[in-house]
Amino acid sequence: MAQLDTVERILDAAEALFAERGFAETSLRTITSTAGVNLAAVNYHFGSKKDLIQAVFARFLTPFCEELESELQAKLAKSENNSLTTEELMSCLFQTPTMRGMEDHAERPQRFMQLLGLAYTQSQGHLRRFIQANYGRYYTQFTELLKQAVPHLNPVTFYWRLYFMLGATVFTLSSFESMHSILKVDFNEHTSVGDAVDLLVPALSGMFDAPQQ
Repeated sequence: MAQLDTVERILDAAEALFAERGFAETSLRTITSTAGVNLAAVNYHFGSKKDLIQAVFARFLTPFCEELESELQAKLAKSENNSLTTEELMSCLFQTPTMRGMEDHAERPQRFMQLLGLAYTQSQGHLRRFIQANYGRYYTQFTELLKQAVPHLNPVTFYWRLYFMLGATVFTLSSFESMHSILKVDFNEHTSVGDAVDLLVPALSGMFDAPQQ
């Protein structure tokens, strides 16, 4: 039990610091100091900084991907032709228990989205290889279903729209607190994460459904 508590404290500290400062800029000593553990604990439980970075991602991605697969299978079982619309697919992304929990635990998904953005902008080749090796099949399953839903798109356009989707999702969820504050000032409007997601799903669907240029 004590070991589990130590692991969670290290992961919590690493997640917050990586999101705030970046991967290269965050030292293991800073993480251990924030977590209240010694350096040997990180080496014992994770082995290296790269392994710790991967563990931070796995803590979010493993339950999310398993839940997404269940959501997709449940919807496919109800479909008549073993296919889903773009809106159904986009909804699946946000209907998992992990993502639905954003209202109560918004900080963790927001941090994860910040980390996901950093994974693409900082030199973290090991992390992309780790994600591909451990979660590639979930990505393939989702993108294959998405391709079926938009047969009018050529591969290059599909690729770009896929990454536009990723960019919009990462920005919306990682910057939610800032956007919420702006809406409060400019429109005197309280917007929840759920409200934002409800607007995001049809926007993403419409982007994919738009005609090939």
